[in-house]
Amino acid sequence: MTKISFLQAAHAQHLPLPSYQTAGAAGMDLQAALGPEIVTLMPGMRTAVPTGLHLSLPPTMEAQIRPRSGLALKQGLTVVNAPGTIDSDYRGEIKVLLINLGQEPVEITDGMRIAQMVLASVLRPEITHSDKLDDTERGAGGFGSTGTGS
Repeated sequence: MTKISFLQAAHAQHLPLPSYQTAGAAGMDLQAALGPEIVTLMPGMRTAVPTGLHLSLPPTMEAQIRPRSGLALKQGLTVVNAPGTIDSDYRGEIKVLLINLGQEPVEITDGMRIAQMVLASVLRPEITHSDKLDDTERGAGGFGSTGTGS
């Protein structure tokens, strides 16, 4: 089994480490590490919310930061760069880039579950130059090209 390590910054020591909430969960919830501060995100505003977490991943993995569907549906809160990528060689604090796409202000408080983190394998193939690519039935057909048939 692959193991990953989390380091909690001083401002996040009171929060639990991320964990899977159900046996079938793909992602672990990330919590805001704000202490007594409350961040109010007005409609259209974005901010980087600290989690107080630092992560050590093997070179064959990445951590993807994704929105929580309930927050997105109910409040319009989502991850700006979804999915955000935490590379295996990054050791800084994980911050979640949130944006309020809703119509009302959203208050972000300490311990609030603000995003989910999904761990994924990363392939690093050899990159080569080619003068010609192999042919396919689709070819260079772009947006909507596979749905126009009868």
